[in-house]
Formats: sequence, C-alpha cells, structure tokens
Amino acid sequence: MADVSTTVDLRSRRIGPLAGERIRVLLVEDDPGDAFLVRELLAEAGAPFDVEIAQTMREARARFRDVHCILLDLGLPDASGLDGLRQVLQHVAGAAVCVLTGLEDEHLGTAAVAEGAQDYLVKGSVDGAGLARAVRYAVERKRADEQARLLRESEMRQAESARLERGLLPQPLMRNVPAELFNIYRPGRDRALLGGDFFDAIGVDGGRRLHLLIGDVCGHGVDEAPLGVALRVAWRALVLAGVPEDQVLDSLEQVLVAERRTDELFATVAVATVDFDANTARIRLAGHPPPILLSGTRAVPCNVDPGLVLGVIPGMSRPAAEVPLGPAGQWSLLMYTDGLIEGMAGPNADPSDRLGVEGLCRVLETPVRAEPRDLPGWLALQAEAHNGGPVSDDIAVLVLTPSPQTA
Repeated sequence: MADVSTTVDLRSRRIGPLAGERIRVLLVEDDPGDAFLVRELLAEAGAPFDVEIAQTMREARARFRDVHCILLDLGLPDASGLDGLRQVLQHVAGAAVCVLTGLEDEHLGTAAVAEGAQDYLVKGSVDGAGLARAVRYAVERKRADEQARLLRESEMRQAESARLERGLLPQPLMRNVPAELFNIYRPGRDRALLGGDFFDAIGVDGGRRLHLLIGDVCGHGVDEAPLGVALRVAWRALVLAGVPEDQVLDSLEQVLVAERRTDELFATVAVATVDFDANTARIRLAGHPPPILLSGTRAVPCNVDPGLVLGVIPGMSRPAAEVPLGPAGQWSLLMYTDGLIEGMAGPNADPSDRLGVEGLCRVLETPVRAEPRDLPGWLALQAEAHNGGPVSDDIAVLVLTPSPQTA
C-alpha cells in the first residue's frame, strides 16, 4: 500500500551481470599511462570484461548507468579525494565502485570503503589476475548488498502495510451479548491481510439484540479493500446512531456510490438483527448468499428475499424476513461471503460445477462437522479441499452461537 520513491525504483533494477554476460567496467582515470596499464592488466588476465575509460567526472557521469563496476581514481581534474567518491555513490544505481589509490594514499582507500566503496586497489601493487578477481568480487558484494537492502525495504513496506491493514480489521462490539461470535477472514490476495470482504457486529439494548453485517465488494484487490472498510465503518456509524433498520442498506448504497472509483463496482451485503429474547433474527440481503441456520446436525438456508446488490439500481427495496432461530441455546447462525461457495464442488467435479449453498449445507451436515469455535477455519479448509487447492476469492465466515450459560 505504501508508495515507493523514484530513487528506490532506480536502485531496484537488475544488479550485476547475468550468467555468461561480460562485465562492463568504467575506468575513471585522468592519467593515460595508468589507464593503459589497467586495461592491459585486465586483458592479460583474459577476464570477460569490456573496459571504457573516462578522464573526468563529468565525462564519467554520462556512463554510470550502463556499467557493472567503476574503477575510480581519487585524483581527477574536476573531483578529488573522497568528494569524487561521494559524487559517484550519489549518482550510481547498481554499479560496484572500487577506488584506485597510490601507495601514499592508502589511508584514503580505507576511508573510501567506509564511505561505501566495495574495495580499494593500490596502483602498481596488483597484477592482472588480482585486479580481475577484485572487480568480480566487488560486483558480487554490490549485488549482495543491494539484494539485502531491497529485502529490508520490502520487509519494512510489508510490515507497514500489515500494521495498517490490521488496524482496519473489525473489532466486534459484543459487550453483554449472550452469545459468542467466531470468525475467520482470509483475503484472496497473496500476503495480504485485508481484501474486499468485510464484517462487523454490534450489541445494543444492553446486549439483548445483536446487529450483524457481512459483505463483499466485487473483486479482492487493493482498490476494493478500502471501499469495504468504508462500508463497514459507515454501517457501524449508522447502527450506533440508531438509524432505522429499513434505511441502513439505502444509506450504505449512498456511501458505496460516493466512494467507488468506477460505476461498475458493486457490493453484496447481508445484515441481521438477532433478538435473543424472542430467539429470532430479522435478515435483509442485497444480492448476498443467505445465512444458514444450524441446529443439531441440520443445516438450512434462511428463507430470505435475495434482494439486489448495492450500487446497480440505487433505492431498490430489500425486504426483511423474520427467521425463527429454534430452541434457546440450541442453534448457530452462519454468515459467509461467496468465496466460501464459489470454488469447485470437488477435485473431480466439472470445472463449471461450484460448491454453492446446497453443497455448503451438505458439508455442514457431515457427522464430523467442527464445533462452532472451530467451524469458520474448518469451513475454509473444506472449501479448499473441494476446490482442489486454494480459493482465489476472499473468504469471510461468521458463526454466532449462544453462550453456554444461555443454553
């Protein structure tokens, strides 16, 4: 989610030569005799190097981008000492830098490495094989340094995104609610914490009623995730403000239309208000799969008008259905997003056959069904098993079950 600067983009390009590729060396040396000697030493070693020569910093600057290693003399006409090295390090992207010094300047070579050079070479004290080896080692050290730096930057960006996404995940308000809510959230994006699915729960009237929300913005990328968060936060604000239930979905649709980046974006939503005293749930759907009522070994989809998705024809009516939950303490209510049911119906099934609501009910009626606490994760695993591998869409699952003391 974080933006990467232009500098990082430049430095993120391929570092070093590919296997079998000749190493391009830029020798920045104003003394023709020394330049000739260096070129001859490398030729004598038979190393796979292509050597270019620049006599000034200004001339060299135009060639920095196309080389793997820079051999830099510290006594140039327009840049001397460590100031010349700093200029090179400021402008090069992925090239290794080796400093050439005279015997009397050896202490400068040590300082140059401290500044960021990969190595320093003393003129007149290295043969062709040693020079070629030093250049190859410098290129490999630069490659290792750059890869380590890029890894650190990637880890920092991922940690920053993880902190941001974790802060956007819901914290259901379940104070005094005589039920437990178990959930799982599994984004379809690789390495993501947040996708286009969203859910929330808010207890009201001293916990005697519980409002539930689950929804899905079409798609599961970085654009859909913030829209899902916006809808969830808007729903929470509407519920806490006491907006009548029959107006909440219309208000959410207004938020969706205002916040979406294109007219094609839509969202499916299911909302439920559970009345624990009456043991009923009032449910409204906006193109979302119906909740499933679990009682004993049975799994039955709630009979609710499917409604129209949010964002297609604003203002459409989405009627509520009053659903009896069954004997007190002997039921569970399952709400989920379509990532759970849109995978394949089985590893050997026709690719067009999806698990669907009926298939999900068959899975839920198996004798080995998990307990409510473990049911969300178990269902996600079952979806993957039927799909023959990971499900590409986001998956969110809520399981509401009465607390043991109310059973």
